[in-house]
Amino acid sequence: MGKRVGKQSIKLDSKPKIISTYSVVGPKEGDGPLGKYFDLVLKDDLNGQKSYEKAESSILYNAITSCLKLANLKESDVNYLLAGDLLNQISSSNFAARDLDIPFIGLYGACSTMTESLGLGALLMEGGFANYIIAATSSHFSSAERQFRFPLEYGSQRHPTAHWTVTGAGAMLLGKEGNFPCITYVTTGKVKDYGITDANNMGASMAPAAIDTIKQHFLDTGRTPEDYDLIATGDLGKYGKDITLKLLKEYGYDIEKTYIDCGDEIYGTNQEVNAGGSGCGCSAVVDCGYIYKNIMSGKLKKVLILSTGALLSTTSTLQGETIPGIAHAVSIEFGE
Repeated sequence: MGKRVGKQSIKLDSKPKIISTYSVVGPKEGDGPLGKYFDLVLKDDLNGQKSYEKAESSILYNAITSCLKLANLKESDVNYLLAGDLLNQISSSNFAARDLDIPFIGLYGACSTMTESLGLGALLMEGGFANYIIAATSSHFSSAERQFRFPLEYGSQRHPTAHWTVTGAGAMLLGKEGNFPCITYVTTGKVKDYGITDANNMGASMAPAAIDTIKQHFLDTGRTPEDYDLIATGDLGKYGKDITLKLLKEYGYDIEKTYIDCGDEIYGTNQEVNAGGSGCGCSAVVDCGYIYKNIMSGKLKKVLILSTGALLSTTSTLQGETIPGIAHAVSIEFGE
């Protein structure tokens, strides 16, 4: 069975397989530089629904059911669905799970939820508690805006360091058999808070957690940046990405040659998104789309993915609270 290595990591001897993924994105994300890697690009970000919240739940449901179809499995074959989102009481995930015949574990890790659900799913597989597990998450620009910022009708001006919440959902199906990418390590992050109070600067609030988790992963596993073809953080954006690169170098880790940030990659420079993408769906769709497809094609063999989350609420920053951050890492390998 798997064993703990170092302080925060687990080595998975059973190497759970990622046997299928599915990504759904909105029109804006489909127009970005990674558009060809997504499985479904919506023509309308309402997706035929009466509200943006209903739309978000519908795209999450679509990602989960389509992921199952790709693997030729039924809902009854899956032992657990692990999912979460940004909305109050993870309502998008709850309502998607309501229409699925799968035991459900709801998670909230803010934008870290993709690797949180994937890592926990892999640990359940390692413990022998499941044959199939789905890890999934979603976000929606319009539903997040009116919960965390302002209604769209308000037309508020966006700060240069502000992020654009990705409209998207991603799902990964874990199994035991087949020639598929496998999960070899899970590194669970610690909450880090460096005193950032500006809710318009998510990159700065999450970067310390990403730095700490990457550093700890290397210390725990004995690996170095050179062991990975790609290291991808979730949604730090261009400012958080720069902070991460600079501070990791102070710890002696230079990841610049293999490092990307999903929030920095998902939109083009002409799309006016300021600092880049964010939201639970940001790392989810990039991981399920761009990264997974490049692993399956053989372009990538060893990848370290991290989803990063800002653990604020709709009221905490208004009360003068700082913004804690969290990041979880999952190591994926294929072809060796």
